[in-house]
Amino acid sequence: MNQIEPCPETIRAILTIAGSDCSAGAGLQADLKTFQHFGLHGLTAVTCIVSETANIVRRVDPVDPSMLQDQILLMLDSFPLTVVKTGMLGSAKHVSCVAEIFKSHPHIKLVIDPVMIASTGASLIETDAIAAYREQLLPLAHLITPNLPEAETLLGETIPSVDAMSHAAKFLTEKYTCSTLIKGGHLDAEDCTDLLYDGKKEHRFTSPRLDVKASHGTGCTLAAAIAANLAIGKDLPDAVSAAKDYLNDCLRHSYRFIHPNGEVIDALNQGTRF
Repeated sequence: MNQIEPCPETIRAILTIAGSDCSAGAGLQADLKTFQHFGLHGLTAVTCIVSETANIVRRVDPVDPSMLQDQILLMLDSFPLTVVKTGMLGSAKHVSCVAEIFKSHPHIKLVIDPVMIASTGASLIETDAIAAYREQLLPLAHLITPNLPEAETLLGETIPSVDAMSHAAKFLTEKYTCSTLIKGGHLDAEDCTDLLYDGKKEHRFTSPRLDVKASHGTGCTLAAAIAANLAIGKDLPDAVSAAKDYLNDCLRHSYRFIHPNGEVIDALNQGTRF
């Protein structure tokens, strides 16, 4: 019998705490594909099961908080984790559950994507969960990655320009003592600018707006790619830059499915080769 040679390099593990998207464009499925692209072993803790496609969110069933807690604790007990990414949490109980665990793990860098609104416009969070984010989870973050509507919700005011994004990022960083990346894709502009404030310096990442329809899962994919690059040792600005490049490749090489009934579903290409 042939023996399998062990991999000569140590494979790093990374955990995503997120919802399951049955169409595999967003959520933990997008995170796993992204982690694989960057050579990491992806782990999951499922927060909810979402019946959705890029075009519709039809049903969201939450996982019992005690089950979520057990998944996370088992992964923390079993793997040497340095970075954890959170996505859709959904309810205040789930947010509180995650926060309670990571209070005891300050060495882990939490990349928090405060998933609140789907690209279809559907709400993905209960109202009281926003308060739980503000009071319990965001102060534990290494980085938060809100899009414009999410940043406006956290800030309590509109963000109509890149300059306003700068003010908002500094405010959120000071309020929650973490770095803030505000994603500017919702601005009506030719270019897309994401703005990072790390507590000392502002970094702007600008790229041309790509004329593609595949927007489902872009937030999940970007946050997962940032987390992956942090896990392989890059500093935060370099991790964001590499993640932006990767996301743009996913968009450029996106593809679509056409059902016999005529429905079109566009999908990001998060594969390991483009």
